[in-house]
Amino acid sequence: MSKNWPDILKSMSRNNTALAKASPAVMRAFGTLAGAATEDGALDRKTKELMAVAISVVIRCDGCIAYHTYAAIKAGATRDEAVEAIGVAVEMGGGPASVYGGDALDAFDQLAALGD
Repeated sequence: MSKNWPDILKSMSRNNTALAKASPAVMRAFGTLAGAATEDGALDRKTKELMAVAISVVIRCDGCIAYHTYAAIKAGATRDEAVEAIGVAVEMGGGPASVYGGDALDAFDQLAALGD
């Protein structure tokens, strides 16, 4: 059964907003860290988001898959690039990563269909 990735993304966003209200200092610091980690440098934002998609698959985090897949799409990632990043995740994570890798590809297809 396919997951509804746009709904997962919306739910994660809503929950993180609530967490930011409950713990503003922690979430502000996390936001600063996330921004610094994904800004263009020796690696561009797209590459970093594809890395985050692969890591999300290996750690089996649906919210992470949704967020970083959408961010990768926004940064210009193609489906073929996502497939290759997911392939590396499967190689490193084995059988469980193959399950979440399929989920990540489904997430890419659903979230890419959203457009802007």
